[in-house]
Amino acid sequence: MVVIGVSPDSVKRQAQFKAKENLPFILLADEAHEVAEKYGVWVQKSLYGKKFWGVERSTFIIDPTGHIERIFRKVKPKTHSEQVLAALETPG
Repeated sequence: MVVIGVSPDSVKRQAQFKAKENLPFILLADEAHEVAEKYGVWVQKSLYGKKFWGVERSTFIIDPTGHIERIFRKVKPKTHSEQVLAALETPG
């Protein structure tokens, strides 16, 4: 299994975040949000009445052939890892 995180942050910022959080997986910089757009997670958001574009935190479980097996949308980082682990343990 391979875990890859993708965000629009710069490579430098991601390296700092990875070191700070001691993350054991790869982080990819998608500064032009090309990947986010292709996966449909670059969306218009609203906060306090102001509209802006940003990433909808999501997780995609992709099988070795590249087929998307499961999508989790609008994830909450603090509790999401348990959901993903349960999904990976359950045969599909």
